[in-house]
Amino acid sequence: MLRILDARTGEPVPAAPARRGLTRIETHAFGLDPTALRVLLTADLLVRALELGGTPVWTILTAPRDQPELRTAATHLAIRPFEDDRDLASGLGEAQVIHVARWPTPGAWGGGPGEPAVPRGERAEGPAAAAPEESAERPAPHLAEGTAAAVAPGERGEGPPADPAPAARRGRDPAPKARSASDPMGGLAPGARGEGPLAAVAPVDWVGPQPSLTALLADPAALRLALLSVPRHQPARLDGTALDRAAGQLADWRRAVAGWARHPSRPVPEPVRGRLRAAWENDLDLPGVLDVLRDVARAPDLSDGARFETYAYADRLLALDLAQDLGSPA
Repeated sequence: MLRILDARTGEPVPAAPARRGLTRIETHAFGLDPTALRVLLTADLLVRALELGGTPVWTILTAPRDQPELRTAATHLAIRPFEDDRDLASGLGEAQVIHVARWPTPGAWGGGPGEPAVPRGERAEGPAAAAPEESAERPAPHLAEGTAAAVAPGERGEGPPADPAPAARRGRDPAPKARSASDPMGGLAPGARGEGPLAAVAPVDWVGPQPSLTALLADPAALRLALLSVPRHQPARLDGTALDRAAGQLADWRRAVAGWARHPSRPVPEPVRGRLRAAWENDLDLPGVLDVLRDVARAPDLSDGARFETYAYADRLLALDLAQDLGSPA
């Protein structure tokens, strides 16, 4: 079962307690920037992961501005379309709600331009009230130990590897506390507060001058892979080199998949399938999923047909079009 870290409580919870109950994912995007795109991408991954588990999902985009541009950018990034009306499924027996938003939500930090602010006097005092880049607290990158393999430095973003130990062992809370005691969902849309868990997304920090959105989406699959390579609880530090590295990895994988497709198909080995599902069901650990693919590519005891089916299976979640080069000359 897919479990996510609820940023309001810091506790892991089932994303969809009623496994086959209709689930609404409310996506809250503020502005048109790489961080907003990461929020939309996280919602898309939730949709795909839940659907792979048999849970019907519909998604709503709540954005006070730039909605048409956000929807267009989402299409480029292979993000599933958002519904137009939050009341569309009101009579369809919807069972549960998940919110996806930047952490911290703009309202919870006192608001950005055009966003609601926490009322004066309600902001938390001390370190918890610091700006995001100054706060020592972040949601834990994993819900359980041992579900993601180690990777080489730099493959999951900047800084030292995340401590896999439980938050209690580290002697601190696993997630930032609500910035307003009376309104912990402060930055979210009216009517959304108090319903369902909050899947929080750390911001994207662009190193150097940030390119235009058009330039950023010139190779949307590379941007998608670059964002998938960093746990969503960690700020994603991107630059042109990171996008080039992601584009190179994509080209290698697509070329390999096209080659494996020329061999007889074999089923995805159950241990490999189990590792993939354990990764993405552990709070959408996409870097863990990518680790599995790297291991599969170099495993000496796997047939090429099994490698192909493994990559095709994982791509139902990743949506990187890994089979794009099928049929191309060797």
